[in-house]
This record gives sequence, C-alpha cells and structure tokens, in this order.
Amino acid sequence: MLIARATPAMSVHARGETAAVATANADAADDPAIWRNAADPRASLIVGTDKKAGLHVYDLSGADRFFIDAGAVNNVDLRDDVVIGGAQGILVAASDRNDLANAQVALFRLDPATAALTPLGKVAAGAGEAYGICFYRTPQALYAFMVLKDGTINQVELDVAGNVPGGRIVRSMKLGTQSEGCVADERTGRLYVAEEDVGLWRFDASASGSTEAIRIAAADGRNLVADAEGLALAAEGEKGGYLVASSQGDNAYVLYRLEDESYVGRFRIAAGAVGSVEETDGIELAVGDFGADYPGGLFVAQDGHNQPRAQNFKLVAWADIRKALGLD
Repeated sequence: MLIARATPAMSVHARGETAAVATANADAADDPAIWRNAADPRASLIVGTDKKAGLHVYDLSGADRFFIDAGAVNNVDLRDDVVIGGAQGILVAASDRNDLANAQVALFRLDPATAALTPLGKVAAGAGEAYGICFYRTPQALYAFMVLKDGTINQVELDVAGNVPGGRIVRSMKLGTQSEGCVADERTGRLYVAEEDVGLWRFDASASGSTEAIRIAAADGRNLVADAEGLALAAEGEKGGYLVASSQGDNAYVLYRLEDESYVGRFRIAAGAVGSVEETDGIELAVGDFGADYPGGLFVAQDGHNQPRAQNFKLVAWADIRKALGLD
C-alpha cells in the first residue's frame, strides 16, 4: 500500500489545541488562519472554519472567543493592515460554497480586541463549487485566489475600500482534478496549489503572468501521500524558507525549500500532553514571536480525529518542528 512506502516522518507534539467546532459527528473543521498580535503576541488569534456551520475565532489558549453563522465556508485566509471601508483593519476571506454552482468570496472584518467577525459582503468568484482560498497582495492590488473543486483557479481582484466590497475575476488557471489548498508568497510572486491526488504545483501569481502550471512535487506515496491538502509558508529572509504541505494520506506533513523546491523532510503530530493529529485538511504557519509557549512561530493543523469531541485544531511550536527536522 502507499502508506507502507511512505518516507519515515519525525514526531513532534502539539503544545495546545482549540475547543471543538460546533458541528459534532461529522467532517466539519477544515482550515485555519492566524493573526499575530505584534504588540502582544500572546493575544494573537486563530480563525478556523466549520465547513458546515461558519467561522470560529480562538485565542492561543484554545478558547472559542467568537462564532459567526456563515454556513458552508470551506477555507479561510486573512490579511492585516487593509483599508476596509476607509479605515485600516484585518480582512478575513472565506471560500463560500453555500451555492454549489456559484463560488463566492465571503469577506469579514476581524476586531482584534473582541475577536468578533463582522460580515462585509460577498464577491462573485466564478461558476462552480468554492473550495480553497488564499490572499495575494501587491503594492497595487489585493487579490483572492479561489480554487474551485474541479481544479479551476480564479484570481479575483478585490475592492474593499468602500462601504460595499466589490471584485472582478482578472484571470483563470486550471489543474486537471480536484484541488484545494493554496498559498501565495508575496515576496517572490509565486502561487502554490495542491492537486489532491496528483501533487503540488506552482504558478506565477501576477495578474498578467503566465497561467502555466509547474509541478514541484508528486503525490508519489513516498514523500507526499495523497490526498495532498493544506499548504502553508514559513518565510525567511528575502526569498528563503519552507513550503509545508499536509500529506493527509499518512497523517504527516512535508517541507520543501522555497529557493529550489527541494524536499527537506517530514513530520507528524504524535500524542503527548495533547492528542495526536490525523487526516489533516487545512494548515497554517506564522513565524515570529507568539510568546513563550510557541517559540519561533505557530503551526496550526486541523485534526480530523478528536474523539470523543468534534474535530478541532492543534497548535504546534515552529521551533519544535525545526528541531525535529534538524533545521537549526
């Protein structure tokens, strides 16, 4: 079997976990996004999707600070310091698939003091079922990449400066089969997308760039075991760092160097003071200061098994991952 062929993975342990999502007895939790509070890192927040109910906002203790009934929202991303309705704020975007025939970007403002999400409106993102979403910002514009379930990727230019958000699709790209996870590197202008049963792809993220897909890793059953799911970046310096992918098929995570897209290593989240993690969909990673509990940065992974409770998200220190893989 494919899992038997998988490359060995190092073990790390979660240092914390969130409360369970609202939907019990179902595949419900899916994707997280992290807002780092630069002034008080311990007051940072995590936004997580319950893809059958809405969005949760958690603090670093794992407490559920806020929930908004947004229906079927699958993936989530956020950006700080965005001009929203004339004022600086934190913009949250979710892939809205309440209408399976018409994808939408659901937009919210996150209040860092109260952890509340305020709906701003929705922007059309193309015909088809919304699946993955990630932001990409340039000095000129803010974009959301909407990954449709059939592998179509629509780049949506967003306008949130006024009272009502707007947007337009500026170009489309296509992968052959079901795709979901995506992340954009704003330093290098590269977009990474996971095609679940095939592997990882890179695109030019520029609105005027090539739509050619370049495969950087195959779902070969060794380093990356299908389904290839969530993607996250650990940015270091001007161009360096790591791309992290969820190797859902064998409950592991894979690192690739951003400079040359070479394979680095694998890890899994084993049981410790906090339980193990299996069948991860979405992941997120933010490097920097998150307080003494999460040295080096914060890695958040959706946990597909969290019995006897509903699914949730596990929290891992980036320093622990680096140490396990010998990156220091």
